[in-house]
Amino acid sequence: MADLVKLTIDGREVQAAPGTLVIDAAKRAGIEIPAFCYYEGLSLAAACRMCLVEVEKMPKLMTACTLPVAEGMVVRTETAQVAQARKYTLEFLLTNHPLDCPVCDKGGECELQDMVFRYGAGESRFTEEKVHVPEKQYSPVVYFDAPRCILCFRCVRVCSEGMGVNALGVVNRGVVSEIAPNVGDHLECDECGACIDICPVGALTSGAYRYKTRPWEMTHVGTICTHCGDGCKTTLGTRNDRIIRGNNRDHSGINGEFLCIKGRYAFDFYEHPERLQAPLVRTNGKLEEVSWSQALDAVAQKFKQTLEGQGTFGVIGSNHTTNEENFYLQKFAREVLGTNHIDHHRTGDVVTLLDALSGKTAKLATVADLYQTKAVLVLGADLALEHPLLSFQIRANVRHHQAHVYAVTPGPVREDKYATVKVRGRDYESLREKLSAEPALVIVFDDSYQGEEIRKLVEFGESLGIPVKYICLVDYANSRGAIDMGVAPELLPGYKPSVREGMHVSEMIAADLDVLWVVGANPLKAGAQRKAGFLVVQDMFLTDTARQADVVLPAACAYEKNGTVTNTTGEVQRLARAINTMGAKPDLEIIGFIAREMGAAAVMGPWLPDKVFAEIRASVRGYDIPAPVLATGGAAQTMPVNGRIPVPHRADLVKSDRNGLFASGTLGRYSNVLHSVLESRKSR
Repeated sequence: MADLVKLTIDGREVQAAPGTLVIDAAKRAGIEIPAFCYYEGLSLAAACRMCLVEVEKMPKLMTACTLPVAEGMVVRTETAQVAQARKYTLEFLLTNHPLDCPVCDKGGECELQDMVFRYGAGESRFTEEKVHVPEKQYSPVVYFDAPRCILCFRCVRVCSEGMGVNALGVVNRGVVSEIAPNVGDHLECDECGACIDICPVGALTSGAYRYKTRPWEMTHVGTICTHCGDGCKTTLGTRNDRIIRGNNRDHSGINGEFLCIKGRYAFDFYEHPERLQAPLVRTNGKLEEVSWSQALDAVAQKFKQTLEGQGTFGVIGSNHTTNEENFYLQKFAREVLGTNHIDHHRTGDVVTLLDALSGKTAKLATVADLYQTKAVLVLGADLALEHPLLSFQIRANVRHHQAHVYAVTPGPVREDKYATVKVRGRDYESLREKLSAEPALVIVFDDSYQGEEIRKLVEFGESLGIPVKYICLVDYANSRGAIDMGVAPELLPGYKPSVREGMHVSEMIAADLDVLWVVGANPLKAGAQRKAGFLVVQDMFLTDTARQADVVLPAACAYEKNGTVTNTTGEVQRLARAINTMGAKPDLEIIGFIAREMGAAAVMGPWLPDKVFAEIRASVRGYDIPAPVLATGGAAQTMPVNGRIPVPHRADLVKSDRNGLFASGTLGRYSNVLHSVLESRKSR
């Protein structure tokens, strides 16, 4: 490592690595240099001139956002000359900027507003008429108010560099310059809203948040996005038990501030008019609303009668429910109902990967590894559409570290734009020579690689003679956690073989079971008819499966419960309840109440998330992770097993839903935002 550079900033000696920008060196020393155009991780623009500083032996003020540190450099950030320059810059920006802070959505968190309070003049010398342009709607998500724009170009850069979409640009010159969309008068893009969150003023605003509330009127709760398997943290702004907006501007979580449209805006499913808020029991062939006590009693009595009559049970779990709920559900099935017919919809062959890595350590990559590794091999997946955070990490790695990307996919993908090599098909073997010359590699593969193909892939990776890590992609927020917790007939929690026969999802649907209990899943979609004598469903909506049920219990969504989830890279994170929906209960609570009604509460133990997670940490291999890390909003990777998993592979059990950016299984069907954007209609 090169020797650190020593310089002085505002009389304080500072050390920084060679090449560090003065603005960054100052920030790490606790000294703020204001800037509008500068944004860490994006290319340099030097457009706003707010970061001007004095540097000894320099003939004029210098832009701290483009000036690298130098040995012996003396920098002053708050002199009279600097303050006057910033004041003049602000006066210039305000010549055409509307003074509408009381109605602007950015009020209270506007960087321009903050700087004007700090440096700005009390009156304007500009007497000419301001140029006014009507507000424009570029999409259901993005609105643009040109007079508020200060032309910092953050939005243009984050869209082109961060997202790889290039949906925004600048047209015209001078005072009539403005940000323009890529298709005439509208946007066709990822609709991620990154341009809105990165805007320092109120020029770009969101359809979801416009004119709803103020930042200081909301309660901000950090939790995990409930949609895909990437595990992005989203900070939900709530007011009066309603979610008003989602973002992650504090850069917490494994995703930094990245969020796709689902994490930032597709929380709206929770208040869909069809949301269930009361239990339903089938009476005279029709589902009728009843009280919770009546519904729970009906379920408990039927379960007890079936047990007494030595009847058969099937239990289908979910890849959206928490680790605690999945663990508790499989425990209930096996220890109370006495059945091993328990399964869930699997979307990636995690089991075979872990078995193939038996005896090897540090072989599972994290989300951070995709930003730090020297090379990435993408197999099968269209990451930008199906796993946008992983795609974002790879793009950032290419920009910042010049990582090499190898894309082996059936069709064109966004990674092609910056791939070192792109191959159509499945022939990754042809890359052996190039891959073996890399210092390190992460291999990312989807559900098209299963069973023996995964074993061959691991053999290939281990034969390269370089450090190789792997990521098996899965679809949903807790797809990985469901298999980790043993929601499978052949596996107990922690990948211990169950050594008992049990049915899988498709077999349970086709079997004449006495009772089928479905928690957070929709196995009877696409016109399938139930065979079970008695069907109990826990869900948020009257899905295809719920419509055929005898009892439907309204469940809470991820934003209405506490617990933990495990993402596609095996990183465990904590959910935090942000809101409550009247009538709905967390699945863990529902299962606990059924156990109580059956007299099995002592067997099951408390149905509190913290208590159940303590049991998981004590009994599930790989989950004895540092509790303080989770409690403080961090992520801890689980290492579930380092040994053989002697269970047979069945290719028919693993199938990805191939959700794109604008689909998310059942939840996606009830999100008005996802349905409203043009790109969603085009992708169907």
